[in-house]
Amino acid sequence: MDWTFLTEAARDPRTTGAVAPSGKALARALTDPVRALAPRPLTVLEAGAGTGAVTRALIPQLPPGSRLDVVEANPRFAGRLRRLVGTHPFLAGEPQRVRVHRSYVEDLPGEQRYDVIVSGLPLTNFTPGQVETIMARYLELLHPGGTLTYFAYRGTRQARALLSSRAEARRHHAVEEVMAAYRLRYATGRWSVWANLPPARVWQLRRPCRDAPGARDVLYDVTGARR
Repeated sequence: MDWTFLTEAARDPRTTGAVAPSGKALARALTDPVRALAPRPLTVLEAGAGTGAVTRALIPQLPPGSRLDVVEANPRFAGRLRRLVGTHPFLAGEPQRVRVHRSYVEDLPGEQRYDVIVSGLPLTNFTPGQVETIMARYLELLHPGGTLTYFAYRGTRQARALLSSRAEARRHHAVEEVMAAYRLRYATGRWSVWANLPPARVWQLRRPCRDAPGARDVLYDVTGARR
């Protein structure tokens, strides 16, 4: 077992909210928009990459001419990600296609905009104000029509209600309310990933296109059934 996540979660829950790397099924669900938009070149951002479980899944899926920016605030994880990029066989001869930034996503410099954002940030570890700031930044970074995917572990509300203080439970509930408001406005898909430790739910959000102000896609679940 890799104890890195447990160690870093205890050291800094602001940057590490998982106890283990994302499994293959979760990584596949999070990177679904990249496959859906291929083969055209894409600009992709991965935020909160951790030790690179999703990054490893993303790199082989990048269409030719694409660019991937990886943002990770934890310095130990960022170092591992740079080594991953430097040695990945799919990047041989063109490592510049992937750049690792040691930064918080809300502090990411530059004017780059993205077709796809994949978020691994532990949003339920943050305050409601921090989550608002992060989500607003995600929408700002997306091209009109661009897609954001993020995940949350299933059962965390019940676990925190049983194990946490009242103040912590209230904070968690307030964060969930913030995310529910974003989902109500922007969500286009939802998947439950049971083959992960712990099981997770993946959400897909889309920034509206300029030519359709206020327009909203119909939300579908994993089976394609309308909700």
